[in-house]
Amino acid sequence: MRNEIWRSIGPAAFAIAVTLALAGCGSSEYLGKPKEVDPNIVPANYKKEIVDTLKGVLIDPTNVKDAFVSEPALTTVGKEQRYASCVRVNSRGYHREYLGSKDRIAYFFGGHLNQLVDASKEQCGNAAYKPFPEVEKLCLGKSCE
Repeated sequence: MRNEIWRSIGPAAFAIAVTLALAGCGSSEYLGKPKEVDPNIVPANYKKEIVDTLKGVLIDPTNVKDAFVSEPALTTVGKEQRYASCVRVNSRGYHREYLGSKDRIAYFFGGHLNQLVDASKEQCGNAAYKPFPEVEKLCLGKSCE
């Protein structure tokens, strides 16, 4: 009789035991307050992150010319300090015509690109730009690699 009861509740008891055991494997980091992130970690791969974002932002990310970028620097954003980098590119539009140089500002949070938006003269007018050939070499498709 005992074996019959164990057989009928055995799989259910086993499933409950496994569930409870696995529940104990979760770290307290996920059970409560999320881990605090330092918002001002120096962005290490800022160029790659900007290039990857520009692929989705530009109408035609191929054949970009006159590409420049500034080193990330702490900048006042509202009442806080964040790393920011200025980006200038001359990209092509829908009819493959060049649109003229356009400045954007990349904001970083926790060492990673958080936002890439149009920049004003006040934000990037005095940026110390350096050539950004990684953007000028952009191409799309399998033949690019």
